Amino acid sequence: MCSDLRIEFSEAAPSADQLHALREVATAAQSVDGAPPFGDQTWVELSRASGVAVCYAWQPVTGAERLAGAGVVVLGQTEDAAQEAVPHTLELVVHPECRQQGVARRLGSALSSSPLTQQASPGVRAWAHGGHPGGPQLAAHFGWAPVRQLWQMRLENVVRLPAAELPAGVRLQSFRPGEDDQAWLSVNAAAFADHPEQGRLGLEDLQARMAEDWFSAEGFLLAWESHDDAADHLLGFHWTKIHTHPDGHREGEVYVVGVAPEAQGRSLGAALTVAGIEHLRAQGVDSVILYVDADNTAAVRLYQKLGFTVSATDTQYAPAA
Repeated sequence: MCSDLRIEFSEAAPSADQLHALREVATAAQSVDGAPPFGDQTWVELSRASGVAVCYAWQPVTGAERLAGAGVVVLGQTEDAAQEAVPHTLELVVHPECRQQGVARRLGSALSSSPLTQQASPGVRAWAHGGHPGGPQLAAHFGWAPVRQLWQMRLENVVRLPAAELPAGVRLQSFRPGEDDQAWLSVNAAAFADHPEQGRLGLEDLQARMAEDWFSAEGFLLAWESHDDAADHLLGFHWTKIHTHPDGHREGEVYVVGVAPEAQGRSLGAALTVAGIEHLRAQGVDSVILYVDADNTAAVRLYQKLGFTVSATDTQYAPAA
């Protein structure tokens, strides 16, 4: 039983022990739920010295404590004062052995009553990953309503696809760390100017992802356009990812596909998508996942044509008006 919890709210960066405990609980939750409780950016922020707050629920055990659950708030920081303010992002995780015992509500109450969230402008958004039934129940308890859906789509039994047909004068080349960083950041920001997370990535975010075990420059495909009288111009990219699960199973991911605004309408996005999937197939994966906003009809239509189907839903909640 997960009783006698000690709730600890901290705006300091987690210690090595706290970060280890968070990863252990997240791994245990993912093994049961089939979806990670925290996004990649949350782990990036947890590794930094600022920009995050954590509410821990500690359970007493013989002579020590173990983490029963936690809530992580990623602060909605904006580097450019001219940019629109970004809401804080909240994610919760409860250890599978401590569920149905009020841990999530204890964490939610502590977080909702903290000055950090009460004074947040323009507010707080909470993610429930993987369609877990506890997400809507917890949101309803606190008077929150869904405002966004992110679909996980899956392609099973990956087979060789027709060769990607790139526009004339465009070639694919793997990412070169230290050389292509700024070019990629510029195209990513332009391609995702209206995206609440992806378009705001900076150099530190890129470097943090490159430091992860899963990063492979070979699977980070860039589309360059050649010019006789000028330097090559980056038009788009497909960043792939391979997950290695505890049982050894390897699964590919269409991590991010982006096309510069001036290159849109040339079927480059479709060509990049196919090229990335073929790269993943060549690495020996037999299934590929991706995440896409449910209302991005053009992207959803493309993925459906390639054989992807919806396999899970992440829902974002905000306080009801």
